[in-house]
Formats: sequence, C-alpha cells, structure tokens
Amino acid sequence: MSKGIPLAEALARYRADADIAPLPGSTDIDTLLNTYHPDHLRGSVVKLAVGANAGDSCQRELAGLLQAEAFIDEADLAGSPVTDIDVLVIGGGGAGCAAALAAAENGARVLLATKLRLGDSNTVMAEGGIQAAIEPDDSVQRHIQDTLRGGHHVGDPTLVSALAGDGPEVLHWLINQGMQFDQTPSGDLHTRRAGGMSTPRLVHCRDYTGLEMMRVLREAVIQHRSIEVWEQSPAVELLSNEVGQKCVGAVLTSLNNGQLRIVRTRSVILATGGLGRLHLNGFPTSNHLGATGDGLVLAYRIGARLCELDSFQYHPTGLVHPSHLAGKLVTEGVRAAGALLVNGLGQRFIDELQPRDVVCAAILRECSEGRGVRVNDQHSGVWLDTPRLERAQPGLLEKQFTSLMTRTRVAGIDPRVEPLLVHPTLHYQNGGAVIDANGATTVPGLYAVGEVSGGIHGRNRLMGNALLEIISFGRRAGAAATADRDRGPKKVTLEHVNQLRRALTLAGLPMTQRAPQILPDYAAGGVWNR
Repeated sequence: MSKGIPLAEALARYRADADIAPLPGSTDIDTLLNTYHPDHLRGSVVKLAVGANAGDSCQRELAGLLQAEAFIDEADLAGSPVTDIDVLVIGGGGAGCAAALAAAENGARVLLATKLRLGDSNTVMAEGGIQAAIEPDDSVQRHIQDTLRGGHHVGDPTLVSALAGDGPEVLHWLINQGMQFDQTPSGDLHTRRAGGMSTPRLVHCRDYTGLEMMRVLREAVIQHRSIEVWEQSPAVELLSNEVGQKCVGAVLTSLNNGQLRIVRTRSVILATGGLGRLHLNGFPTSNHLGATGDGLVLAYRIGARLCELDSFQYHPTGLVHPSHLAGKLVTEGVRAAGALLVNGLGQRFIDELQPRDVVCAAILRECSEGRGVRVNDQHSGVWLDTPRLERAQPGLLEKQFTSLMTRTRVAGIDPRVEPLLVHPTLHYQNGGAVIDANGATTVPGLYAVGEVSGGIHGRNRLMGNALLEIISFGRRAGAAATADRDRGPKKVTLEHVNQLRRALTLAGLPMTQRAPQILPDYAAGGVWNR
C-alpha cells in the first residue's frame, strides 16, 4: 500500500514562494542504490541456465523470453518467398535509419524492416537532447570521464571513447541532414548541463529533440534510392548458416496478414530498441508500443553474448498524476533548467543533477518512507517544482518545453502554477548485445546498434548519450556491414534454433513460453501468434 501525504493535502500545503531549506547532508550513494533502486528488488533477478550468458544474472521477465521456445521451425519456411539483399536492417528508429543510410552511402543495397511504421520508436520520445563536447571549456576526454563515472565504471572504455569522439561530427552530420537545434543569441548551438555532466554539453531542439532527429532521418531514408522499407514487418527469427554459427538473414512476418518472408543477406543489423513494454517489476514505462525486447531474444538465440542483463534505467520524472499520463516523461531538461524536486513536506531531498539512477532511488526512498505525495493506495510521487522555476525565469516553460506544456494542457494541468507529480518510470535498458567499436556482435554477420546493444553505458546512462549513440554507432555499423564482400549464403537454416531447443530440454526448462513477444499482451491484437 502506498504511503505518504494525501494529494489534496500536499497540494494545499504547497507554495511556490516558500523558502526551501538547503539539502540535507551527504548521501551514501551505494547504500541508497542498493536499498531503493528497482534493479535490487528482492526476487527480480534470476540466473540464466542456457545460452552464451549461462550463469549470469538477468532480470526475471527478460530471462523468461531469452530462454523461451521459438515461434517457427524449418517446416514453416517451406514455400515462403525469398528476398536477397546486401544488408538487412531490423528496426526503423534512429539507429536503424542511421545504419541504413551509412550502408547505402557505402554502396550497399539495403532493406530496412520495421515492426510498426518507419519512425515509430523510442527515438521520437527522446526529449532532452544530444551530448557532444563542443564548448571551449569542454573536451572529448571530459565527456568520456563523465560517461564512465555515470555508468559506475562498468562501461567499455573503447566504446565510450568512440562515442564521445564522434560527438562533434555527429552534430555536423545531423545539421547537414537538415536537423534544427536551439541557438544562443549569437548564433552558437545552445548547450545545457544535465545530470552527471561536469559541464554544459547537451545540444537540443526545444524539448522534442528526438522527434526532430527522427523527422530528418525518416525523410533521408525514404528519399534514398538504395534503401527499401518494409513496414509492419517484425522479425520473428534470424537465419544461420549450416552449422548455426553465422547470421545470414532473417525471417520476417507481416502484421497485416501473418505471411512469413525469408531475407537472405550478407549482414544483419539489429536496431530493435528496448523492452520497456515488459513493465519490469510492475513499473510504468516511457517506451513506445513496440519496445518488447525482440532483438535481445533473437541475438541470444543465435548465440550472441549479452551484457548487463540485470541493469535498467528508470527515469526519475515520469508523470504519476493524472493516471492516464502515468509513465509519460518530464524531460530532464526541466531539472537542468533549474526545477527542484521536493517531497510532500516541501523539502528538497537530492541534488536534482545527480545521475538518473541516484535521483530515481532518492524519489523511491521518499515515497517508501512516507514523505511522498499519495495519489491512492497504489501510487505516490514527489513534486517537480515547475511553478518556482517559472517565477525565477518567466516564460521559460512555454518557450523551451513546448511538448510538456501541450501534454499537461490537454490533461487540465498548468505547470506554471501547479507542480507536477512525478515518480520513476522504466525508460532504458543499460545493457544488451556485446559489440565492438563497429557494432559487430560476437556472432559473425550480426551487428547491433542503439538500445539493443550494450557496453557503452555501464549500469546507468547519462542523458543525451542515447541520441548520440544511435547516430554514432548506427553509422559505424552501417559502414562496417558493407565490408563483407561474401556473395551471400548458399543455404540458410534454423540450426541455431535446434541447438537452443536441445539446451532447453537438457536444462529441464519448460517449453511453454514463446518469443519474441512482438507486441505487449494489452496491445490491439495481443502477442503475435501464428
């Protein structure tokens, strides 16, 4: 049962002009995270029994999918139409589009297959901005250090160096594609400092940076003659060679008619995004409808090693009231602009620009210990003090946070006069497929980019590194995937599926669950089923 101060009472007590006491003394970060962060909830993690990560810790709901039965076998492929292509990109968000464009620019014929429509992805929901070390007092090295520190020094330094080093060039490339960024009065790119950053480094377009990015990427893909796009076409399985040790294609289905289609290719690039729609630990999510972890399942089944399967990011400021907006983000840019977090007693309790996992755990602590604002028996949160920000900087919310104002206006809330009630929401998978600096996984012929890949963010991602990553590594993988000049597979098989089935049987695991999930069970049509 939720504890805390009733919503009506807390709202009546709230005053934007009240004095705010200084933050309490220093917080033991390790104790805070280990006690309150959702990754550490008792019973939420299990050990994998089969596959490349056997023996590793994995979040329970994800483990069920990684060790699930496939939907298809060889008999299902009989009579299916076959398409031959140079590079297959699975996923139509920012990472997939960047990869497809890079592969096409390097002379490849590209097929981009996306589960929903081109652009339906978490990319469009990324509001805050993109990190790049462009300020005179900043440096790539500082960006690297901030990223490694924010990820608790678990991230791969080689990947982090590649990410940070690509930052300025990624901005240049995006601007050449037609992307708009906010500017200072003198015409320079405007930057903000957000959580975990030692200096302002966040370049943005109002509070809809990802939507603007996706606009230009989508247009570029549609206009490119060497890129063919299949919408409503999720992947249900990857294809391997005769011995099950190289990725040589994929099996796609149609959400319209259920028909299976075989795609044979030299290289496959997974850009399938995250898994927020699994609602780990019962949390709401900021993710789009198709974020069901398909790429992790397919990569693991063909033998790819994964990393950080027990580490996920819960964004600190998801709306909790009104209920129909539960999980919708309030961008970290609002805190970067100066908005404070206060509990139901009107007290600050954490530095708002600490890394996201720290702020998330602090909010959960306030709610758990009864200092939050209680909406009902199941839900509570804390105030994001937007009216105080508006008093300090009149007009800022309307000018800089257009999406937030539109979303709240529809819900009958004016954040200029009423604080927003927020609570952590499942936002991002920190880990994923192990990759090298070109996005290559441990399986030959298979690449992974964007949220489905791992190793960059360690155990916590800094704001703005996701939008940088999808362009940086999308372009790297797209270029690398064209380097394989093999004529393509002579034979495609599901031998890796057979191998996993034998392993599941030997481990005594049930074969009742099937994966990938494709759609959440509450979506129109439910979980995909043949």
